[in-house]
Amino acid sequence: MSRSLPPDPPLRPSSDGDGERILTELDAAGRDPAFPASMRGLLHQAAEALRTASADVQDAQMRYQALFHAVPDPVSVIAADGTVLDLNTAGMAAYRRPRSEVIGQPIHVLNPDLPCDHMAPVLEAVDRGETYVIEVSNMRVDGTRFPVEVHSAGFEHEGRRCVVAVARDLSRRREAEARYRDLLEVIDKGILIQDADGSLVHANTAALRMIGAQQGEPSPHGDGLFEHWMLLHADGSEMPMSAFPAMRALHEGHQVGGTLVGLYHRARRQLLWLSVTSIPHYAAGADRPEQVLSLLSDVTELKRDSALFDRVQLLASIGGWEWDRASGKLYLTDEAARILSGAQPPASMDSMADYLLPADRARLRQALDAVAGGTGFELDLQGLRGDGRPFWVRVIGESGTGVAGAARITGTLQDITVSKHGEQSLRVLARSDPLTGLLNRDAMLEEIASRLDAAGAAPVAVLYIDLDRFKLVNDVLGHAAGDSLLSVAADRLRASVGDQGLIARFGGDEFLVACVCGDDPGRPERLADAILDAFSVGFGFDKDEFVVTASIGIARSPQDGSDTQTLIQHADAAMYESKRRTRNGRLAYTPALAQSQRERLQFETQLRHATDNGEFHLVYQPQVELASGRVLGAEALIRWNNERLGEMRPDHFIAQAEGTGDIVRIGGWVLREACRQAAAWREQGLGIVRVAVNVSYRQLLGSDLTASVCSLLQEFDLPGAALELEFTERVLIEDAPETLGNFAALRALGVTLAIDDFGEGYSALNYLRRLPIQGLKLSQLFVAGVPGNQSDVAVCQAVAGIARSLGLGLVAEGIETEEQRRFLLELDVPVGQGFLFAPGLAPDELARRLRSPPPL
Repeated sequence: MSRSLPPDPPLRPSSDGDGERILTELDAAGRDPAFPASMRGLLHQAAEALRTASADVQDAQMRYQALFHAVPDPVSVIAADGTVLDLNTAGMAAYRRPRSEVIGQPIHVLNPDLPCDHMAPVLEAVDRGETYVIEVSNMRVDGTRFPVEVHSAGFEHEGRRCVVAVARDLSRRREAEARYRDLLEVIDKGILIQDADGSLVHANTAALRMIGAQQGEPSPHGDGLFEHWMLLHADGSEMPMSAFPAMRALHEGHQVGGTLVGLYHRARRQLLWLSVTSIPHYAAGADRPEQVLSLLSDVTELKRDSALFDRVQLLASIGGWEWDRASGKLYLTDEAARILSGAQPPASMDSMADYLLPADRARLRQALDAVAGGTGFELDLQGLRGDGRPFWVRVIGESGTGVAGAARITGTLQDITVSKHGEQSLRVLARSDPLTGLLNRDAMLEEIASRLDAAGAAPVAVLYIDLDRFKLVNDVLGHAAGDSLLSVAADRLRASVGDQGLIARFGGDEFLVACVCGDDPGRPERLADAILDAFSVGFGFDKDEFVVTASIGIARSPQDGSDTQTLIQHADAAMYESKRRTRNGRLAYTPALAQSQRERLQFETQLRHATDNGEFHLVYQPQVELASGRVLGAEALIRWNNERLGEMRPDHFIAQAEGTGDIVRIGGWVLREACRQAAAWREQGLGIVRVAVNVSYRQLLGSDLTASVCSLLQEFDLPGAALELEFTERVLIEDAPETLGNFAALRALGVTLAIDDFGEGYSALNYLRRLPIQGLKLSQLFVAGVPGNQSDVAVCQAVAGIARSLGLGLVAEGIETEEQRRFLLELDVPVGQGFLFAPGLAPDELARRLRSPPPL
């Protein structure tokens, strides 16, 4: 009498009790004379190997526990969702909590100040193979806080991605830093601390006082700290920022001491002299400075002599003037005369005003009259020098005695031509997109607003343009190729629009065209068609060519909006609808389109809350043996019953859920409910009923599907064979390596895997051959046409042949007539489902069918 071994248990962690039971059974089987001697020997060897493995596991666990609890800093093991899985002895002491109060709780119980998405940057760093470091405040059980520096690294724990976090108490270091800061504030020497890029880390009170700033005022960059000052060498020549001692110390890597630096404040016409010593600081093991500390001493009194101040005045392009109102004579310093003419200086205020443009000439005369009344002035004026070159000057004037009606008016005159040209360049840059040279978002908003606000404004049209498939190029070829594509796209837009409208890059791959269409109502459509024609030609990269088309939405004032925001919003809505419908097209905004989008948003909102509101339920369509009618299993079909929308079938909402990402949560609910029902049928004495569940592609890649399935099978004590997962053909060609790994893990659980609606989509036979698929489902799209439609007959024959050649199971969907059943039987299709047998049934009705004998 022969005996067979029991089937392999499901893959799950075994307890010590399970191990002992298995060893006992192996020992008993090894002594059973019913087995051949060779088999008993193998069983004995298996038992010994299991004992050795168990001892090794116990030994490893003891070493882990010893090491884990020996670490003097708090150490916690955290799951990917932020749940604390383990805490060492030092952690319990630091947080003054027993381990039982922490394990299983979210990490916020220890770090209450963490943001909701705190695990995202940690997991990103771990995925890059890096250690994530952050300073936070931990909380003890009594609510007191203490600062810590947390180092986090990743590892796998029982098949799950986890993070081990080591927290170093920073309390003593913070106390030392506080004492250090107090010392910096009480000394009378200025101290600056800068990063390796020149960014300001700290400036003490003395340093801020020297440069005339308040706490919080200095720019965070090194050159911005002296934004209002001109740096000078000891000889009075201008010092570039790169020659400042701190920058030299960073660049040269050694101390730069005792350097005399002049600071000339342009606005206050104030000169300071500082002695600066800069010392670079290195991090441990670094070969370049990490920071630089500069010590400043005010030595202005030692350097104040008139000759040097005259030199500074020249270098700062500042000249002096004095006007004798009684005689009309004008006195200019050499620098002031050079700024105005470079040749014969003007001898009167009128002749000086002649160098100015007419409007600024009038402004100067008004200001001089005001000074006569005791009021000073400061003006930026534009003019032409004696040689015809344009210039800008800043003129400051006040009465010589500070008394109204004074006979003499004095002031300064500074050449600001370079800075004004710089301001104009900055204005252009501030309005331009740096990549394409088009207007940027802010500039376009201003331009549209100005056209809408103009008196008697003509209608304005906005074209909202989004590039189709740009993300694919950017992801496949990289950001450099994406930037190149955007630049070429901008050139095509310029060529298409010409001078008939303004063009802006509004966002990543989004562009805006604004045009006035009062005398030409059809201009927006013509421009849109020209743009679509320009994008009909592919974009070349090396030897490859990519087709990147455009979707365009059009909105007009005033009917589609009388303000900038509304007009753009409606053009965006029209673009979105155009992209949703066809892509590579244009669509004008209409109120009906807005209503449709509002309804779609309301639909999405209802769908998003449907799971929480308990609005979903499952029905089960029997899968029967076509020859006998015996029920072999059932497919779980979701139904949505909404109070406002009524009962809805999956084809009314599944595609929407796919688009919004809600399908992952809905799919998780379906899996749980199907497993719960399978367990309920088993408890009713119906045995294990295999339930087929449709799984979205987003579920496969957007969540840990294998872990979820494993957890559900364990929770409801079901074998893997109780569950069949059906996927669309998309999984056959996209992300094949990741799909292969997920499918292999699911097969290891005993779960059956099938491709749903095979033949409708990609039918990628090469991938079908490589993936561990066990079955195909013949789409009702083809079953509906047999046996009368020869094309459908050919497809059914082909799919049946593929299933036979690959050794795959085959289930036909949508069987509604007896003729279809007989035809499929002749094709050797063993299993089917459809209205011929039953629609989706309530769980109790399916249970009744399972108890009933099959029809003959």
